[in-house]
Amino acid sequence: MTHPFAGLKPESLWNAFYGITQVPRPSKHEQRISAHIEAWAGEHGFKVLKDAIGNLVVKVPASPGKESAKPIVIQGHLDMVCEKNKDTQHDFMNEPIRVRIEDGWVYGTGTTLGADNGIGVAAGMAAATDPDVIHGPLELLMTMDEETGLTGAKELDASMIEGRTMLNLDSEEDGVIYVGCAGGADVHTHFQADTNAPVGGTRPFKLEVSGLRGGHSGLNILENRGNAVKLLVRTLMAAEQNGIEYELAALTGGDMHNAIPRESEAILFMKEKDGGDFKTVIASCLDDFRVELKGVDDNLAIKLDATKHDGPVLTVSAQVALLSVLDATPHGVLAMSNDLEGLVETSNNLAAVKMEDNRFMILTSCRSSIMSAMEDVLSTMESIAVLAGFEAEVQVGYPGWKPDMSSAVLQVVRKVYTGIWNRDPHVTAIHAGLECGLLGDKVPGMDMVSFGPQIEGAHSPDERLHIESTGRFWEALKQVLAELAG
Repeated sequence: MTHPFAGLKPESLWNAFYGITQVPRPSKHEQRISAHIEAWAGEHGFKVLKDAIGNLVVKVPASPGKESAKPIVIQGHLDMVCEKNKDTQHDFMNEPIRVRIEDGWVYGTGTTLGADNGIGVAAGMAAATDPDVIHGPLELLMTMDEETGLTGAKELDASMIEGRTMLNLDSEEDGVIYVGCAGGADVHTHFQADTNAPVGGTRPFKLEVSGLRGGHSGLNILENRGNAVKLLVRTLMAAEQNGIEYELAALTGGDMHNAIPRESEAILFMKEKDGGDFKTVIASCLDDFRVELKGVDDNLAIKLDATKHDGPVLTVSAQVALLSVLDATPHGVLAMSNDLEGLVETSNNLAAVKMEDNRFMILTSCRSSIMSAMEDVLSTMESIAVLAGFEAEVQVGYPGWKPDMSSAVLQVVRKVYTGIWNRDPHVTAIHAGLECGLLGDKVPGMDMVSFGPQIEGAHSPDERLHIESTGRFWEALKQVLAELAG
């Protein structure tokens, strides 16, 4: 096969990956990549199982003499994130990825590459067909719609899986072994605010918090980055404590459940003469916040400006209830792991406040590698809502994957990594979601690890796959399969 990867070793892996890049596979539109896998399996005489949601399990016979070994599950997901630069013309539904090699890295051309998780799927395919790979029976589990909802893992028909040892190939750091991830669930808290007309003699002002870095609510939560909604509420409450009277007309901030809010704003009515005193409070709050966020969010800005606004303001009781709930909502790291130093175990993100027709929706997102801890946080959010007379709705979440440092497969992978990288490998977990949490819940007793090559810029047009690290990743997979085959 002639393609940009021709000449890269091993040919089996790079041929399989190139084939995947040529098949459109946006999340929720995996029909063509599924057909590609089924056709490949048919060519090699492998049995394919498919469940109602579309997950595939390819059954691969053992290498000669290894038939009595326990089956090993090799797992990856079929879909990819489809992002492109503004000046790039590309139809992800119908066009292949235009791959290129530059300075030892593989890229798409103005688009995501799809190495997340195409290289993991390709590695499973190559392991199944490369005569240099010695293995016991393999089950290649290929899931659907991982990127937008972990849908395939959530809906997996576990009866298709016989093995109880799994290699997840959806990690992105060279020489790093993952043994845990956080589960997650969201809470939507609703509040219909009572309103009335503003007091006479007042005018509208806009209070804005901006300049924060925001970031991923799992990966960046440990850094104590500022939360714009929290800082806005603290500023409003500080003004109240300093005797400034105002009436709240609107309060919004944040957007996505998995992002720390970078900006927020409130519309409030107050007397013109109180504007100066309010700005004095803002200056004091800024002094405090900048000390708290020094070196983390040094570009924080809070400003108060006159604005135009029609419509009612919240009643006193509604205003007190809203600000109290936002103030009481926990945000940030709630517990650190007892198993892995430096790993966040449990956190909560006050992600967004949205408002429409004086109905507020407060979105919070909890993560934890321990289900009972996550359930405790969700219960806390429900209790806060009950106390305020609000309505709380817990959204269906996904379970975490608690690190097991005594894992048998971890010991094998650790030994192999030490030999290849000539150092003790970094064994860690991620405070974000991997399919392992759901799959471990679906298939009780599954012993799992996750590893992969170096992938940078995933989910963006800058995504790139490091060629040399891909060779090490492949060698590690080969040796691990041989060890597990006995």
